[in-house]
Amino acid sequence: MPRDGWIHDLTAGLTVAGILLPEAVAYAAIAGVAPRYALIAGLIGLCLYPWLGTSRYAIVAPTSSAAAVCASVTAMGGPEMAFALVLVTGALFLCASALRVGFLGAYVSRPVLRGFAWALTLSIVLRQLPHLAGVEPGNGSLARLLDGLAASRPHWHGASLALGAATLALWLLLQHGMARRLRKLPASLIVLLLGLALPAVIDPTTLGIAQVGHFEWGWPSPHWPRLDQTAWQHVFELAPALLMILFAESWGSVRTLALQTGDAVNADRELAALGAANLLSGLVRGLPVGAGFSASMASRSAGARSQRAGFFAALAMGLFIWGGSGWLAALPMPVLAALVIGILSRHLLPTAVVSTLHQGRDAWLAVVAAAGVLVSGVVFGMLLAIVLSLLMALQRFARPVVTELGQLDDSRDYVDCQLHSAARTEPQVLIVRPEEPLFFANTEQVLLDVGRHARDQQVRVVVLSLELTDDLDTTATEALWEFCDRLAKEDRLVLLARAKDRPRAAILRYWKTQRWEMPPCFWSVADAVDAARALSAGARRDHRPIQPEPALAGPGGN
Repeated sequence: MPRDGWIHDLTAGLTVAGILLPEAVAYAAIAGVAPRYALIAGLIGLCLYPWLGTSRYAIVAPTSSAAAVCASVTAMGGPEMAFALVLVTGALFLCASALRVGFLGAYVSRPVLRGFAWALTLSIVLRQLPHLAGVEPGNGSLARLLDGLAASRPHWHGASLALGAATLALWLLLQHGMARRLRKLPASLIVLLLGLALPAVIDPTTLGIAQVGHFEWGWPSPHWPRLDQTAWQHVFELAPALLMILFAESWGSVRTLALQTGDAVNADRELAALGAANLLSGLVRGLPVGAGFSASMASRSAGARSQRAGFFAALAMGLFIWGGSGWLAALPMPVLAALVIGILSRHLLPTAVVSTLHQGRDAWLAVVAAAGVLVSGVVFGMLLAIVLSLLMALQRFARPVVTELGQLDDSRDYVDCQLHSAARTEPQVLIVRPEEPLFFANTEQVLLDVGRHARDQQVRVVVLSLELTDDLDTTATEALWEFCDRLAKEDRLVLLARAKDRPRAAILRYWKTQRWEMPPCFWSVADAVDAARALSAGARRDHRPIQPEPALAGPGGN
Protein backbone atom coordinates (compact mmCIF):
# COMPACT_ATOMS: atom_id res chain seq x y z
CA MET A 1 0.00 0.00 0.00
CA PRO A 2 1.28 3.53 -0.73
CA ARG A 3 2.79 5.48 2.10
CA ASP A 4 -0.19 7.82 2.40
CA GLY A 5 -2.37 4.73 3.04
CA TRP A 6 -0.40 4.05 6.22
CA ILE A 7 -0.79 7.67 7.26
CA HIS A 8 -4.56 7.58 6.73
CA ASP A 9 -4.82 4.38 8.76
CA LEU A 10 -2.68 5.88 11.52
CA THR A 11 -4.74 9.05 11.78
CA ALA A 12 -7.99 7.06 11.65
CA GLY A 13 -6.71 4.79 14.40
CA LEU A 14 -5.81 7.76 16.60
CA THR A 15 -9.24 9.28 16.04
CA VAL A 16 -11.01 6.01 16.82
CA ALA A 17 -8.91 5.55 19.97
CA GLY A 18 -9.90 9.03 21.11
CA ILE A 19 -13.55 8.05 20.73
CA LEU A 20 -13.31 4.55 22.20
CA LEU A 21 -11.44 5.46 25.37
CA PRO A 22 -14.10 7.65 26.96
CA GLU A 23 -16.84 5.42 25.55
CA ALA A 24 -15.27 2.41 27.27
CA VAL A 25 -15.33 4.24 30.59
CA ALA A 26 -18.99 5.14 30.07
CA TYR A 27 -20.02 1.62 29.00
CA ALA A 28 -18.29 0.13 32.03
CA ALA A 29 -20.37 2.41 34.21
CA ILE A 30 -23.53 1.27 32.40
CA ALA A 31 -22.59 -2.40 32.87
CA GLY A 32 -21.76 -1.87 36.53
CA VAL A 33 -18.11 -2.99 36.33
CA ALA A 34 -14.73 -1.30 36.66
CA PRO A 35 -13.50 0.67 33.59
CA ARG A 36 -10.52 -1.63 33.06
CA TYR A 37 -12.83 -4.45 32.00
CA ALA A 38 -14.20 -2.34 29.16
CA LEU A 39 -10.69 -1.23 28.15
CA ILE A 40 -9.49 -4.86 28.11
CA ALA A 41 -12.41 -5.83 25.88
CA GLY A 42 -11.67 -2.93 23.54
CA LEU A 43 -8.03 -3.91 23.13
CA ILE A 44 -8.96 -7.55 22.46
CA GLY A 45 -11.55 -6.63 19.86
CA LEU A 46 -9.27 -4.19 18.06
CA CYS A 47 -6.39 -6.68 17.93
CA LEU A 48 -8.33 -9.82 16.97
CA TYR A 49 -10.83 -8.52 14.44
CA PRO A 50 -8.33 -7.53 11.70
CA TRP A 51 -7.04 -11.14 11.67
CA LEU A 52 -10.46 -12.75 11.33
CA GLY A 53 -12.96 -10.14 10.13
CA THR A 54 -13.69 -9.03 6.56
CA SER A 55 -14.60 -5.35 6.85
CA ARG A 56 -12.03 -2.62 6.29
CA TYR A 57 -13.77 -0.24 8.64
CA ALA A 58 -15.40 -2.33 11.40
CA ILE A 59 -14.19 -1.42 14.89
CA VAL A 60 -14.93 -4.16 17.42
CA ALA A 61 -15.20 -2.80 20.95
CA PRO A 62 -17.75 -2.59 23.78
CA THR A 63 -21.13 -1.23 22.69
CA SER A 64 -23.87 0.51 24.60
CA SER A 65 -26.51 -2.14 23.83
CA ALA A 66 -24.29 -5.01 25.01
CA ALA A 67 -23.34 -3.01 28.10
CA ALA A 68 -27.04 -2.61 28.88
CA VAL A 69 -27.53 -6.39 28.71
CA CYS A 70 -24.54 -6.88 31.01
CA ALA A 71 -26.04 -4.37 33.44
CA SER A 72 -29.14 -6.53 33.89
CA VAL A 73 -26.99 -9.64 34.38
CA THR A 74 -24.71 -7.86 36.84
CA ALA A 75 -27.74 -6.81 38.84
CA MET A 76 -28.93 -10.43 38.82
CA GLY A 77 -25.73 -12.26 39.74
CA GLY A 78 -22.83 -9.83 39.96
CA PRO A 79 -19.93 -9.13 37.56
CA GLU A 80 -18.84 -12.77 37.57
CA MET A 81 -22.11 -13.78 35.93
CA ALA A 82 -21.73 -11.02 33.35
CA PHE A 83 -18.26 -12.26 32.38
CA ALA A 84 -19.61 -15.81 32.11
CA LEU A 85 -22.29 -14.50 29.77
CA VAL A 86 -19.62 -12.96 27.53
CA LEU A 87 -17.67 -16.22 27.46
CA VAL A 88 -20.70 -18.37 26.56
CA THR A 89 -21.83 -15.87 23.93
CA GLY A 90 -18.40 -16.05 22.30
CA ALA A 91 -18.62 -19.84 22.20
CA LEU A 92 -22.08 -19.63 20.59
CA PHE A 93 -20.69 -17.27 17.95
CA LEU A 94 -17.99 -19.79 17.07
CA CYS A 95 -20.56 -22.59 16.84
CA ALA A 96 -22.72 -20.46 14.56
CA SER A 97 -19.72 -19.77 12.34
CA ALA A 98 -18.83 -23.49 12.19
CA LEU A 99 -22.41 -24.28 11.17
CA ARG A 100 -22.17 -21.56 8.50
CA VAL A 101 -25.45 -19.86 9.41
CA GLY A 102 -24.14 -16.44 8.49
CA PHE A 103 -26.42 -16.54 5.44
CA LEU A 104 -29.22 -15.43 7.75
CA GLY A 105 -27.69 -11.97 7.63
CA ALA A 106 -28.71 -11.74 3.97
CA TYR A 107 -32.33 -11.67 5.08
CA VAL A 108 -31.82 -8.16 6.43
CA SER A 109 -32.89 -6.02 3.49
CA ARG A 110 -31.10 -2.91 2.28
CA PRO A 111 -33.98 -0.58 3.21
CA VAL A 112 -33.65 -1.87 6.77
CA LEU A 113 -29.93 -1.16 6.82
CA ARG A 114 -30.39 2.33 5.40
CA GLY A 115 -33.09 3.27 7.88
CA PHE A 116 -31.07 1.76 10.72
CA ALA A 117 -27.88 3.58 9.71
CA TRP A 118 -29.52 6.98 9.43
CA ALA A 119 -31.50 6.69 12.68
CA LEU A 120 -28.48 5.39 14.56
CA THR A 121 -26.36 8.27 13.28
CA LEU A 122 -29.03 10.74 14.36
CA SER A 123 -29.39 9.13 17.80
CA ILE A 124 -25.62 9.18 18.36
CA VAL A 125 -25.45 12.85 17.45
CA LEU A 126 -28.41 13.74 19.67
CA ARG A 127 -26.82 11.93 22.60
CA GLN A 128 -23.81 14.26 22.33
CA LEU A 129 -25.94 17.35 22.94
CA PRO A 130 -25.94 17.10 26.77
CA HIS A 131 -22.13 16.98 26.69
CA LEU A 132 -22.12 20.16 24.61
CA ALA A 133 -24.54 21.81 27.01
CA GLY A 134 -22.54 20.77 30.06
CA VAL A 135 -25.38 18.84 31.72
CA GLU A 136 -25.80 15.22 32.79
CA PRO A 137 -26.71 13.08 29.74
CA GLY A 138 -28.90 10.66 31.66
CA ASN A 139 -30.14 7.29 30.41
CA GLY A 140 -33.20 6.04 28.61
CA SER A 141 -34.84 6.76 25.29
CA LEU A 142 -34.10 9.67 23.00
CA ALA A 143 -37.43 11.26 23.89
CA ARG A 144 -36.52 11.19 27.58
CA LEU A 145 -33.06 12.53 26.81
CA LEU A 146 -34.40 15.44 24.76
CA ASP A 147 -37.09 16.17 27.34
CA GLY A 148 -34.47 16.25 30.08
CA LEU A 149 -32.24 18.45 27.95
CA ALA A 150 -35.05 20.93 27.43
CA ALA A 151 -35.98 20.88 31.12
CA SER A 152 -32.38 21.65 32.06
CA ARG A 153 -32.24 24.68 29.76
CA PRO A 154 -31.67 27.16 32.63
CA HIS A 155 -28.64 25.11 33.72
CA TRP A 156 -26.89 24.91 30.36
CA HIS A 157 -23.24 25.76 30.79
CA GLY A 158 -22.18 28.68 28.65
CA ALA A 159 -18.46 27.87 28.57
CA SER A 160 -19.14 24.25 27.54
CA LEU A 161 -21.50 25.41 24.80
CA ALA A 162 -18.98 27.93 23.53
CA LEU A 163 -16.13 25.40 23.50
CA GLY A 164 -18.25 22.75 21.79
CA ALA A 165 -19.54 25.18 19.16
CA ALA A 166 -16.03 26.48 18.47
CA THR A 167 -14.68 22.94 18.15
CA LEU A 168 -17.44 21.93 15.74
CA ALA A 169 -16.95 25.11 13.69
CA LEU A 170 -13.21 24.43 13.54
CA TRP A 171 -13.80 20.83 12.41
CA LEU A 172 -16.18 21.96 9.65
CA LEU A 173 -13.71 24.63 8.53
CA LEU A 174 -10.82 22.17 8.40
CA GLN A 175 -12.90 19.43 6.79
CA HIS A 176 -14.24 21.60 3.98
CA GLY A 177 -11.34 23.98 3.66
CA MET A 178 -7.83 23.29 4.86
CA ALA A 179 -8.21 19.49 4.91
CA ARG A 180 -8.60 19.50 1.14
CA ARG A 181 -5.10 20.91 0.77
CA LEU A 182 -3.52 19.06 3.69
CA ARG A 183 -4.89 15.57 3.20
CA LYS A 184 -2.16 14.07 5.36
CA LEU A 185 -3.58 15.97 8.36
CA PRO A 186 -7.30 15.10 8.58
CA ALA A 187 -9.58 17.49 10.42
CA SER A 188 -10.46 14.88 13.05
CA LEU A 189 -6.85 14.37 14.07
CA ILE A 190 -6.11 18.11 14.19
CA VAL A 191 -9.14 18.76 16.39
CA LEU A 192 -8.31 15.81 18.68
CA LEU A 193 -4.71 16.97 19.17
CA LEU A 194 -5.81 20.54 19.85
CA GLY A 195 -8.34 19.25 22.38
CA LEU A 196 -5.65 17.25 24.17
CA ALA A 197 -3.36 20.28 24.23
CA LEU A 198 -6.04 22.71 25.40
CA PRO A 199 -5.77 21.91 29.15
CA ALA A 200 -2.09 22.89 29.02
CA VAL A 201 -3.18 26.41 28.00
CA ILE A 202 -6.47 26.85 29.83
CA ASP A 203 -7.58 24.77 32.78
CA PRO A 204 -11.14 23.62 31.93
CA THR A 205 -11.96 22.95 35.57
CA THR A 206 -11.67 26.65 36.40
CA LEU A 207 -14.40 27.29 33.85
CA GLY A 208 -16.56 24.41 35.06
CA ILE A 209 -16.10 22.37 31.87
CA ALA A 210 -16.42 18.59 32.31
CA GLN A 211 -13.51 16.35 31.40
CA VAL A 212 -13.22 12.66 30.56
CA GLY A 213 -11.73 11.96 34.00
CA HIS A 214 -9.19 9.52 35.44
CA PHE A 215 -9.56 5.75 35.49
CA GLU A 216 -7.56 2.84 36.90
CA TRP A 217 -5.83 0.23 34.78
CA GLY A 218 -4.93 -3.37 35.41
CA TRP A 219 -4.68 -6.50 33.28
CA PRO A 220 -6.29 -9.52 34.99
CA SER A 221 -5.15 -13.08 34.30
CA PRO A 222 -7.38 -15.63 32.51
CA HIS A 223 -10.15 -16.65 34.83
CA TRP A 224 -12.95 -19.22 34.63
CA PRO A 225 -16.15 -17.86 36.21
CA ARG A 226 -17.14 -19.52 39.46
CA LEU A 227 -20.92 -19.84 39.40
CA ASP A 228 -23.43 -22.30 40.74
CA GLN A 229 -25.67 -24.40 38.52
CA THR A 230 -28.59 -21.97 38.68
CA ALA A 231 -26.43 -19.04 37.59
CA TRP A 232 -24.98 -21.01 34.68
CA GLN A 233 -28.50 -21.92 33.63
CA HIS A 234 -29.43 -18.23 33.52
CA VAL A 235 -26.26 -17.52 31.53
CA PHE A 236 -27.14 -20.11 28.89
CA GLU A 237 -30.68 -18.74 28.70
CA LEU A 238 -29.47 -15.17 28.11
CA ALA A 239 -26.53 -15.90 25.81
CA PRO A 240 -28.65 -16.39 22.62
CA ALA A 241 -30.28 -13.01 23.21
CA LEU A 242 -26.91 -11.30 23.59
CA LEU A 243 -25.68 -13.09 20.46
CA MET A 244 -28.67 -11.80 18.48
CA ILE A 245 -28.14 -8.26 19.72
CA LEU A 246 -24.42 -8.24 18.97
CA PHE A 247 -24.81 -9.87 15.56
CA ALA A 248 -27.70 -7.61 14.55
CA GLU A 249 -25.77 -4.49 15.50
CA SER A 250 -22.43 -5.71 14.15
CA TRP A 251 -23.70 -7.15 10.87
CA GLY A 252 -25.83 -4.05 10.37
CA SER A 253 -22.73 -1.88 10.75
CA VAL A 254 -20.50 -4.12 8.61
CA ARG A 255 -23.00 -4.58 5.81
CA THR A 256 -24.05 -0.92 5.78
CA LEU A 257 -20.46 0.21 5.33
CA ALA A 258 -19.88 -2.50 2.72
CA LEU A 259 -22.87 -1.30 0.70
CA GLN A 260 -21.59 2.26 0.85
CA THR A 261 -18.10 1.34 -0.35
CA GLY A 262 -18.72 -1.70 -2.56
CA ASP A 263 -16.59 -3.98 -0.35
CA ALA A 264 -17.24 -7.72 -0.05
CA VAL A 265 -17.91 -9.07 3.45
CA ASN A 266 -18.50 -12.60 4.73
CA ALA A 267 -21.08 -13.19 7.44
CA ASP A 268 -19.58 -16.51 8.57
CA ARG A 269 -16.17 -14.95 9.08
CA GLU A 270 -17.78 -12.08 10.96
CA LEU A 271 -19.36 -14.63 13.29
CA ALA A 272 -15.96 -16.23 13.84
CA ALA A 273 -14.31 -12.86 14.53
CA LEU A 274 -16.99 -11.85 17.03
CA GLY A 275 -16.83 -15.29 18.63
CA ALA A 276 -13.07 -15.26 19.14
CA ALA A 277 -13.11 -11.70 20.50
CA ASN A 278 -15.93 -12.34 22.96
CA LEU A 279 -14.57 -15.72 24.05
CA LEU A 280 -11.18 -14.23 24.91
CA SER A 281 -12.78 -11.16 26.46
CA GLY A 282 -14.89 -13.36 28.72
CA LEU A 283 -11.86 -15.40 29.77
CA VAL A 284 -10.01 -12.27 30.94
CA ARG A 285 -13.15 -10.73 32.46
CA GLY A 286 -13.94 -8.22 29.74
CA LEU A 287 -17.23 -6.79 28.48
CA PRO A 288 -18.92 -8.10 25.32
CA VAL A 289 -17.72 -6.54 22.08
CA GLY A 290 -19.30 -5.88 18.71
CA ALA A 291 -18.82 -3.77 15.63
CA GLY A 292 -20.46 -0.56 16.79
CA PHE A 293 -21.69 1.76 14.07
CA SER A 294 -20.39 4.99 15.56
CA ALA A 295 -16.75 3.88 15.89
CA SER A 296 -16.85 2.01 12.57
CA MET A 297 -18.30 4.99 10.76
CA ALA A 298 -15.77 7.22 12.48
CA SER A 299 -12.96 5.00 11.21
CA ARG A 300 -14.18 5.29 7.65
CA SER A 301 -14.91 9.01 7.89
CA ALA A 302 -11.50 9.68 9.42
CA GLY A 303 -9.84 8.22 6.33
CA ALA A 304 -9.11 4.56 7.14
CA ARG A 305 -7.92 2.58 4.13
CA SER A 306 -7.50 -0.89 5.65
CA GLN A 307 -7.90 -2.98 8.79
CA ARG A 308 -4.59 -1.61 10.04
CA ALA A 309 -6.59 1.27 11.49
CA GLY A 310 -7.83 -1.13 14.19
CA PHE A 311 -4.27 -2.09 15.12
CA PHE A 312 -3.27 1.57 15.31
CA ALA A 313 -6.32 2.29 17.47
CA ALA A 314 -5.30 -0.55 19.82
CA LEU A 315 -1.75 0.76 19.94
CA ALA A 316 -2.95 4.28 20.69
CA MET A 317 -5.30 3.01 23.39
CA GLY A 318 -2.48 1.02 24.97
CA LEU A 319 -0.12 3.99 24.93
CA PHE A 320 -2.77 6.29 26.38
CA ILE A 321 -3.55 3.82 29.13
CA TRP A 322 0.11 3.23 29.91
CA GLY A 323 1.48 6.74 29.78
CA GLY A 324 -1.07 9.18 28.49
CA SER A 325 -4.10 8.54 30.61
CA GLY A 326 -3.57 11.93 32.24
CA TRP A 327 -3.86 13.65 28.86
CA LEU A 328 -7.00 11.73 28.04
CA ALA A 329 -8.47 12.39 31.46
CA ALA A 330 -8.05 16.14 30.89
CA LEU A 331 -9.74 16.11 27.46
CA PRO A 332 -12.83 18.38 27.67
CA MET A 333 -16.06 16.48 27.03
CA PRO A 334 -17.48 19.23 24.75
CA VAL A 335 -14.46 18.78 22.47
CA LEU A 336 -15.05 15.04 22.24
CA ALA A 337 -18.79 15.50 21.67
CA ALA A 338 -18.18 18.06 18.93
CA LEU A 339 -15.65 15.72 17.28
CA VAL A 340 -18.20 12.88 17.19
CA ILE A 341 -20.86 15.19 15.75
CA GLY A 342 -18.47 16.49 13.11
CA ILE A 343 -17.38 13.03 12.02
CA LEU A 344 -20.98 11.84 11.64
CA SER A 345 -22.42 15.10 10.28
CA ARG A 346 -22.09 14.06 6.64
CA HIS A 347 -24.47 11.17 7.29
CA LEU A 348 -27.22 13.17 8.98
CA LEU A 349 -29.18 13.95 5.83
CA PRO A 350 -31.60 11.04 5.16
CA THR A 351 -30.73 11.02 1.45
CA ALA A 352 -30.46 7.23 1.20
CA VAL A 353 -33.73 6.70 3.06
CA VAL A 354 -35.62 9.20 0.87
CA SER A 355 -34.25 7.68 -2.32
CA THR A 356 -35.31 4.24 -1.08
CA LEU A 357 -38.86 5.47 -0.44
CA HIS A 358 -39.14 6.53 -4.07
CA GLN A 359 -38.66 2.89 -5.10
CA GLY A 360 -41.78 1.70 -3.30
CA ARG A 361 -42.36 -2.02 -2.58
CA ASP A 362 -40.54 -2.88 0.68
CA ALA A 363 -39.10 0.61 1.12
CA TRP A 364 -41.41 1.21 4.10
CA LEU A 365 -39.04 -1.02 6.10
CA ALA A 366 -36.54 1.85 6.07
CA VAL A 367 -39.03 4.04 7.93
CA VAL A 368 -39.88 1.23 10.35
CA ALA A 369 -36.22 0.61 11.13
CA ALA A 370 -35.54 4.31 11.61
CA ALA A 371 -38.62 4.83 13.79
CA GLY A 372 -37.82 1.76 15.88
CA VAL A 373 -34.28 2.98 16.60
CA LEU A 374 -35.38 6.52 17.43
CA VAL A 375 -38.38 5.54 19.56
CA SER A 376 -37.33 2.31 21.26
CA GLY A 377 -33.55 2.23 21.00
CA VAL A 378 -30.96 0.66 18.77
CA VAL A 379 -31.49 -2.97 19.74
CA PHE A 380 -35.28 -3.05 19.60
CA GLY A 381 -35.41 -1.01 16.42
CA MET A 382 -32.94 -3.25 14.61
CA LEU A 383 -34.51 -6.48 15.83
CA LEU A 384 -37.97 -5.22 14.86
CA ALA A 385 -36.81 -4.44 11.34
CA ILE A 386 -35.03 -7.82 11.08
CA VAL A 387 -38.18 -9.65 12.16
CA LEU A 388 -40.26 -7.74 9.62
CA SER A 389 -37.73 -8.55 6.89
CA LEU A 390 -37.87 -12.25 7.74
CA LEU A 391 -41.67 -12.23 7.86
CA MET A 392 -41.85 -10.60 4.44
CA ALA A 393 -39.42 -13.16 3.02
CA LEU A 394 -41.39 -16.04 4.53
CA GLN A 395 -44.66 -14.62 3.22
CA ARG A 396 -43.20 -14.27 -0.26
CA PHE A 397 -41.79 -17.80 -0.28
CA ALA A 398 -44.90 -19.34 1.29
CA ARG A 399 -47.33 -17.67 -1.16
CA PRO A 400 -45.46 -17.43 -4.47
CA VAL A 401 -46.99 -16.12 -7.66
CA VAL A 402 -47.80 -18.76 -10.28
CA THR A 403 -47.33 -17.39 -13.79
CA GLU A 404 -49.09 -18.74 -16.87
CA LEU A 405 -46.71 -18.84 -19.82
CA GLY A 406 -47.33 -18.44 -23.53
CA GLN A 407 -45.25 -18.72 -26.69
CA LEU A 408 -43.73 -15.42 -27.80
CA ASP A 409 -44.52 -14.97 -31.51
CA ASP A 410 -42.95 -17.83 -33.48
CA SER A 411 -39.93 -18.27 -31.20
CA ARG A 412 -39.21 -21.05 -28.73
CA ASP A 413 -39.40 -18.55 -25.86
CA TYR A 414 -42.22 -18.78 -23.30
CA VAL A 415 -43.04 -15.67 -21.28
CA ASP A 416 -45.63 -14.30 -18.85
CA CYS A 417 -48.94 -13.95 -20.67
CA GLN A 418 -50.03 -10.99 -18.55
CA LEU A 419 -46.89 -8.99 -19.34
CA HIS A 420 -46.63 -9.87 -23.04
CA SER A 421 -49.78 -9.46 -25.11
CA ALA A 422 -48.15 -11.25 -28.05
CA ALA A 423 -47.74 -14.46 -26.04
CA ARG A 424 -49.97 -17.31 -27.31
CA THR A 425 -51.37 -20.06 -25.13
CA GLU A 426 -51.84 -23.64 -26.30
CA PRO A 427 -55.28 -25.24 -26.56
CA GLN A 428 -55.71 -28.10 -24.10
CA VAL A 429 -52.32 -27.24 -22.53
CA LEU A 430 -51.69 -25.20 -19.39
CA ILE A 431 -48.10 -23.93 -19.04
CA VAL A 432 -47.27 -22.57 -15.57
CA ARG A 433 -44.19 -21.50 -13.60
CA PRO A 434 -44.01 -20.90 -9.83
CA GLU A 435 -42.05 -17.69 -9.29
CA GLU A 436 -40.37 -18.91 -6.09
CA PRO A 437 -38.58 -22.18 -5.26
CA LEU A 438 -40.91 -24.97 -4.17
CA PHE A 439 -40.38 -26.19 -0.61
CA PHE A 440 -42.40 -27.59 2.27
CA ALA A 441 -44.21 -24.35 3.08
CA ASN A 442 -45.56 -23.49 -0.36
CA THR A 443 -45.70 -26.57 -2.60
CA GLU A 444 -49.15 -27.81 -1.60
CA GLN A 445 -50.76 -24.40 -2.10
CA VAL A 446 -48.99 -23.86 -5.44
CA LEU A 447 -50.08 -27.24 -6.80
CA LEU A 448 -53.64 -26.76 -5.56
CA ASP A 449 -53.79 -23.48 -7.50
CA VAL A 450 -52.34 -25.12 -10.62
CA GLY A 451 -54.86 -27.98 -10.39
CA ARG A 452 -57.72 -25.49 -10.01
CA HIS A 453 -56.60 -23.61 -13.13
CA ALA A 454 -56.32 -26.89 -15.05
CA ARG A 455 -59.90 -27.82 -14.17
CA ASP A 456 -61.23 -24.33 -14.87
CA GLN A 457 -59.61 -24.26 -18.31
CA GLN A 458 -60.42 -27.93 -18.96
CA VAL A 459 -56.95 -28.72 -20.24
CA ARG A 460 -55.61 -32.21 -20.86
CA VAL A 461 -51.93 -31.53 -20.22
CA VAL A 462 -50.19 -29.40 -17.57
CA VAL A 463 -46.62 -28.29 -18.22
CA LEU A 464 -45.00 -27.34 -14.90
CA SER A 465 -41.75 -25.37 -15.19
CA LEU A 466 -39.44 -25.89 -12.21
CA GLU A 467 -36.64 -23.60 -13.36
CA LEU A 468 -36.58 -21.66 -10.07
CA THR A 469 -36.39 -24.76 -7.87
CA ASP A 470 -32.88 -25.98 -7.08
CA ASP A 471 -33.96 -28.95 -4.97
CA LEU A 472 -37.06 -30.61 -3.54
CA ASP A 473 -37.49 -31.57 0.10
CA THR A 474 -39.58 -34.51 1.25
CA THR A 475 -42.81 -32.54 1.64
CA ALA A 476 -42.47 -30.94 -1.78
CA THR A 477 -41.69 -34.28 -3.45
CA GLU A 478 -44.67 -36.03 -1.85
CA ALA A 479 -46.96 -33.12 -2.73
CA LEU A 480 -45.81 -33.28 -6.35
CA TRP A 481 -46.49 -37.02 -6.46
CA GLU A 482 -49.98 -36.49 -5.03
CA PHE A 483 -50.58 -33.72 -7.58
CA CYS A 484 -49.62 -35.96 -10.51
CA ASP A 485 -51.80 -38.78 -9.10
CA ARG A 486 -54.77 -36.48 -8.61
CA LEU A 487 -54.58 -35.11 -12.15
CA ALA A 488 -54.06 -38.58 -13.61
CA LYS A 489 -57.36 -39.64 -12.05
CA GLU A 490 -58.94 -36.67 -13.87
CA ASP A 491 -57.47 -37.86 -17.21
CA ARG A 492 -54.86 -35.10 -17.18
CA LEU A 493 -51.15 -35.49 -17.74
CA VAL A 494 -48.31 -33.59 -16.01
CA LEU A 495 -45.08 -32.80 -17.82
CA LEU A 496 -42.12 -31.27 -15.99
CA ALA A 497 -39.96 -28.67 -17.72
CA ARG A 498 -36.58 -27.20 -16.85
CA ALA A 499 -36.22 -29.45 -13.82
CA LYS A 500 -32.61 -29.36 -12.63
CA ASP A 501 -30.56 -32.40 -11.71
CA ARG A 502 -31.20 -32.39 -7.97
CA PRO A 503 -35.01 -32.03 -8.27
CA ARG A 504 -34.99 -34.81 -10.89
CA ALA A 505 -33.02 -37.05 -8.58
CA ALA A 506 -35.42 -36.38 -5.68
CA ILE A 507 -38.43 -37.10 -7.90
CA LEU A 508 -36.90 -40.33 -9.21
CA ARG A 509 -36.07 -41.59 -5.70
CA TYR A 510 -39.61 -41.03 -4.45
CA TRP A 511 -41.33 -42.37 -7.57
CA LYS A 512 -39.31 -45.57 -7.19
CA THR A 513 -40.72 -46.06 -3.68
CA GLN A 514 -44.23 -45.78 -5.18
CA ARG A 515 -43.27 -48.07 -8.10
CA TRP A 516 -44.68 -45.57 -10.58
CA GLU A 517 -43.14 -44.21 -13.70
CA MET A 518 -41.50 -40.82 -13.27
CA PRO A 519 -43.39 -38.02 -15.06
CA PRO A 520 -41.73 -36.96 -18.32
CA CYS A 521 -39.05 -34.31 -17.75
CA PHE A 522 -37.78 -31.92 -20.41
CA TRP A 523 -34.82 -29.60 -20.40
CA SER A 524 -36.88 -26.77 -21.93
CA VAL A 525 -40.44 -25.53 -21.88
CA ALA A 526 -40.51 -25.59 -25.67
CA ASP A 527 -39.70 -29.31 -25.76
CA ALA A 528 -42.36 -30.02 -23.14
CA VAL A 529 -44.97 -28.10 -25.12
CA ASP A 530 -44.07 -29.99 -28.29
CA ALA A 531 -44.70 -33.21 -26.42
CA ALA A 532 -47.89 -31.82 -24.89
CA ARG A 533 -49.29 -31.00 -28.34
CA ALA A 534 -48.86 -34.62 -29.34
CA LEU A 535 -50.37 -35.91 -26.09
CA SER A 536 -53.18 -33.41 -25.51
CA ALA A 537 -55.66 -35.37 -27.63
CA GLY A 538 -54.60 -38.79 -26.26
CA ALA A 539 -56.45 -40.98 -23.84
CA ARG A 540 -55.73 -41.24 -20.10
CA ARG A 541 -52.36 -42.81 -19.31
CA ASP A 542 -52.30 -45.62 -16.79
CA HIS A 543 -49.59 -45.70 -14.16
CA ARG A 544 -46.86 -48.12 -15.13
CA PRO A 545 -44.03 -49.61 -13.04
CA ILE A 546 -41.03 -47.36 -12.97
CA GLN A 547 -38.21 -47.98 -15.38
CA PRO A 548 -34.59 -48.22 -14.15
CA GLU A 549 -33.89 -44.68 -15.45
CA PRO A 550 -36.33 -41.95 -16.52
CA ALA A 551 -36.48 -41.02 -20.17
CA LEU A 552 -35.06 -37.53 -20.33
CA ALA A 553 -35.55 -35.29 -23.34
CA GLY A 554 -32.47 -33.68 -24.84
CA PRO A 555 -31.55 -30.03 -24.48
CA GLY A 556 -33.58 -27.49 -26.38
CA GLY A 557 -34.88 -23.92 -26.09
CA ASN A 558 -36.39 -22.14 -23.12
